[in-house]
Amino acid sequence: MNLTSLKASPAALSLAAGLSLAGCAVGPVAPGAALPSTASGAFVSAPASSAVNTAEARSDWWRLYNDPVLDGLIGQAFTENNQLEAAEANLRAVRASLSEARAGRLPTTGLSGSASRSQTSAATSLTGAQGPEIDVYDVGLDASYEIDLFGRVGSSIRAARADADAQAAALDVIRVSVAAETARAYADACSANAQIAVAERTLGLQQNTADLTQRLLDGGAGTGLDTSRAQAALAQTRATLPSLRAQRDGALYRLATLTGSTPAQASDAARTCARPPQLTQPIPVGDGAALLARRPDVRQAERALAGAAARVNVATASLYPSISLGGSFGSTALDSGDLGKDENFRFSFGPLITWSFPNIAVARARIAQTSALTDAALANFDQTVLTALQETETALTNYANELDRRAALTEARDQAANAARLARLRFDAGADSLFTLLDAQRTEAGAEAALAQSDTLVTTYQIALFKALAGGWAA
Repeated sequence: MNLTSLKASPAALSLAAGLSLAGCAVGPVAPGAALPSTASGAFVSAPASSAVNTAEARSDWWRLYNDPVLDGLIGQAFTENNQLEAAEANLRAVRASLSEARAGRLPTTGLSGSASRSQTSAATSLTGAQGPEIDVYDVGLDASYEIDLFGRVGSSIRAARADADAQAAALDVIRVSVAAETARAYADACSANAQIAVAERTLGLQQNTADLTQRLLDGGAGTGLDTSRAQAALAQTRATLPSLRAQRDGALYRLATLTGSTPAQASDAARTCARPPQLTQPIPVGDGAALLARRPDVRQAERALAGAAARVNVATASLYPSISLGGSFGSTALDSGDLGKDENFRFSFGPLITWSFPNIAVARARIAQTSALTDAALANFDQTVLTALQETETALTNYANELDRRAALTEARDQAANAARLARLRFDAGADSLFTLLDAQRTEAGAEAALAQSDTLVTTYQIALFKALAGGWAA
């Protein structure tokens, strides 16, 4: 791997810049991370249809649904979500650490003041007599400044800055997740309502058929077998409703948690929505290079790698002397009223050099530790890039294939509905048996349910694709 291979994307250029900065100090830096060749091209799984286009992906992707309820829920989640609040607090803490590291560029100063009374013992006096009591007063200003000759302070600042950037990217990762999970919970609640409506329509048709068979049986024209079959089909459909209602309620409770509410405060609009949100335009997906520049988890891994490389430099600088310039200025007097007189001023100034040589075993152990952590950060960066591409390609192929499946299920539903209509007409005319009608109705009910489930999956895969494209982090 080498830095010349990093020209594929803005994210890679950012990595190269961070590592080149780290190289300004003493010690080794992390090697460049080469990107896969496919990262700069079109996605291989993009459906060859009007479902997607190569326009730049949007951060506010949920607005493509033109659903004011969804817009409001995601806005509420960004404001009230507790995970986001915790991540923002963590970011403030890391930025405070960066300010602390930057303070290493400034001199260290301190004010001091003292007053003491002392007397020497007769046992320590040359005359054998006890010494007089002496009052000593002192005030002073001390200052020291580390000359960053070997880059320890500068590397510490770069490491702290990389940590702050990584935490900011971690916050963006949570934003992406909160936006996607809020949309998914809302869509799941709406999808469950749509499936409940399908089951209830089917239940109405089957109830009419069951009532008819009972009237025929009561009139002596029907059979107990036909009545039992009709009642069995009715009970089977009725059994699907409790699980669908449980799915809807579970989605509402997830939505409440994501938006910082209790289950009792779940959105009424989501509880009553009739169908999952629908797209009215193609999904803009961009390309692989744009994806890696957008994904906050890739940025987080890259910044973690830059921070690890900077810490190698910090550890390496401990092999060399630490040089500080120190000075002291003050006044010492035997009477408090004499403080500040010319004859009582004092000062000192000079360099201070400290060096652990030849005992450098600890320093070399720290270098080995930070170098190993840099290798781990590099491997994590590589894996994050591959995972980003894998997630996006998987979302694209799931979406493309579910669109094809929904088209086939739509055709199956239409044909099943027509068959059920004809079977009803033939049964009413006495040309077909009740068994034929029940079978046609059962087929229609299954086709309706399968299509409703496919609608749910289409929306789910859309949201998964938006999440993989890192939509929402810039909110």
